[in-house]
Formats: sequence, structure tokens, C-alpha cells
Amino acid sequence: MLELKYLRSHGEEVKQLLSAKKFPCDIDAFLKLDQMRRDYIGKFEAERATFNEESGRVAKMAGEISQKERAELRKKSLKIKQMDEMLRDIEVQWKQAYLSIPNVPHESVPIGRSEADNVVISTWGDVEKISPHAIPHYDIPWFSKAIDFPRGVKVTGSGFPFYVGAMARLVRSLIQFFLDEAEHNGYTEFLPPIFVNETSAVATGQLPDKEGMMYAMEVDGFFAIPTAEVPVTNFFRDETLDEASLPILRCAHTPCFRREAGSWGKDVRGLNRLHQFDKVELVKWVHPSKSFEELELLRADAERILQKLEIPYRVLAICTGDIGFPHAKQYDLEVWAGGQRRWLEVSSCSNFTDFQARRANIRFRPADGSKPQNVHTLNGSGLAVPRILAALLENNVQSDGSVKIPPPLRERLGKDEICF
Repeated sequence: MLELKYLRSHGEEVKQLLSAKKFPCDIDAFLKLDQMRRDYIGKFEAERATFNEESGRVAKMAGEISQKERAELRKKSLKIKQMDEMLRDIEVQWKQAYLSIPNVPHESVPIGRSEADNVVISTWGDVEKISPHAIPHYDIPWFSKAIDFPRGVKVTGSGFPFYVGAMARLVRSLIQFFLDEAEHNGYTEFLPPIFVNETSAVATGQLPDKEGMMYAMEVDGFFAIPTAEVPVTNFFRDETLDEASLPILRCAHTPCFRREAGSWGKDVRGLNRLHQFDKVELVKWVHPSKSFEELELLRADAERILQKLEIPYRVLAICTGDIGFPHAKQYDLEVWAGGQRRWLEVSSCSNFTDFQARRANIRFRPADGSKPQNVHTLNGSGLAVPRILAALLENNVQSDGSVKIPPPLRERLGKDEICF
């Protein structure tokens, strides 16, 4: 969340900055509610102080207090109780409104209204130097044997496929490769829970913004994670770190679960969009003065993986109209899927500044002994499996229908190619 003092003193500036984002937000209404809350708290505290003073006086005088005075005291006690209940209601409204305010975009974020205004800032590889036999991965003759969607539908539902035999090993090889690369780049591996509580989901901004995307276990109050960002970022929730420990780098492989309500059509065929998929996430807690520098390093870590897999890709600077709710700045990495002749997003690398840290109460203690400050949090996919797999299959399919395996995966897989 945004700093409350900043919101109160820079309301017009915040309104202008957030008007470029896609999330409806009424700053004036919030500030009005905020002032009402502050006024009511002052009034409540004054009434309670008066009541406590009178209660103390009555207790000392005991039998000398008249029935009328006792009745007046009971009346004031009831009023305090009613005011307390009213304050609780105001606090709920205030918190909901506060949590609905997105992060402000950084000044370097391109101005735009939709994904059409995202800016391609770099490309790598030659999209024309892929297999001349490239076809959509779901049209490879043996695809349904290697990744079984119909039986996934039978067992669970659409978007929950089975990976079979060598394809399951290829997925495992990709995950191990991603983790090894992350470790090489200084990230310590976590194996986190794949369910989180509501507080954790609120802390990273999934709630209330993405409530419809998350699978909820209502009986237990848990949510299936849409990304490892959620449990990993919350690892330090309500903790104060030493400045000398920053930056802290962690990575984690988890299955991810997303309802993706409203998605349909050719763009979600095959591996393009699933409800369950595997991903390695890269997470950083950094000093505020270093966070945008650390974002560039994070992006480079994800890019190197794609280069080693020899997959052509491009980097997009996401515009103000397409950037996420808690994001201050965001890059997307998109790979070229030669069979579909289209770009597929495989990673978002983002800086949340202190937005998540303020929600999660993650601070650091400056070495000079000054008061604790919020850290800045960053994360990025390093990488998501399904669309990487789609691009690998499409770009490397050969004339006999087999798929050539990129060099970094051959030893892990024990094969130079796969075919069913």
C-alpha cells in the first residue's frame, strides 16, 4: 500500500499518477473517509477519556453517588459501546478503501492505455532461424500422447493436463535447469507452501485485486498460490532485517494455480494457458536506493536462461495502462513460438517499491541507527514452464516429427531428441 502520509499530502499528484493505470480508484472518496475516521477517532477518544475519569470518580465515592448519577454513567457507557462499534465499522470501510489503491507507476514507465502501448525495448535471436518444419505444438502428431489433456479433464477439469514419460522428464529437466541457473546467480532455493492464508495474499496484492483468479479453500481459509511470489515474499512478513543483509535473493519452484476466468479461444489452446503449471520464481528484498538497479539485474537473470535455451525472445516495458496493481515498474519477456507465429509471455520482472513491504510490514534497520524503513520487493519468473515448453517444441521440431533438445537439457534428460 502507499504511505498514508504521502497520500494525505499529495492527493492530487497520486490521482494524476493513478489515472494512467487500469484500476478504478477514487482518491477523493478515500481521503474524505480518512478524514472522517480521524475526526471520529478524536471524538471517541475524548468521550472515552471523560467516561473513564467519571468512572474513576464514582468508584472512589462509592455510596455517595446518587441513582441519577449512576444512570447517567450507564447511559455514557452505552454511548461509548455504540461509538466503539461505529468506529469498528468505519475502520473496516477505511481498510477496504485503502487496500483498493494501487501502487503508483515509476516515472520511467511508458504512458499508454492498453497492452497495445507496451514498448519493445530489446530483442534476442532470429525468429527466421528456427526449424523450417515448425508447427503449433498442439498439432505435432504425437503431442496428445506426451501431454494428455482429455484424461486431465476426466480427473480434474480443463487446464490440468498429464505429462507422460519423456515429456514429464523434460518438464523436470527444465525445472532443474531453472533452479540451477538461479543458484548460480546467487539465489538461495526455497521449497515453500503452496497454500497461503488471506493475510499473505493481501500482503503481496493478490487480494483484493485478483480475488477471482485464486482458487479458494473456504472451509480452511486458504488460497492455492497463483505464483511462488506470495509465500516467498511473506517469509519475512512482520520482520525487521539488518541493512547489511540486503539484498536478499531467493528462488522457488512450485506448481501455480490460476482460475483464468473468461479465457477462451485459439490463444489458450494446448500449453498456452493452463490452470495448473510449474514455475520457478525469483524474489528479492533490497535497499530502496538500489531497487531499480536490482530490477535490471533480475531481468538479466531471466534473459540468460532464454539465451542458453536458444529461444528467440523480446523484452517489453509494460505501459501505465497495462501494468499490474502492486507494480511500480514491469518488464515482460516474450518468446517466439514459431509454429503459432506469435509471441508468448514467459516472465514478468517487476519492482513493487515499498508497496508490498508496507502491507507485509517488512522493514530493515539502517546501519546508522536511524529508524527502520520498508524494504523494496521485486520478483520475476525464472521461468514458467508451459510456454517455454511450447516454444521449444515448435521451434525445434524436425522433418520426421521428433523434437531436438537444446544443449543445456540434454544431459539432464538423457536424450538429444524426443518423439512418441
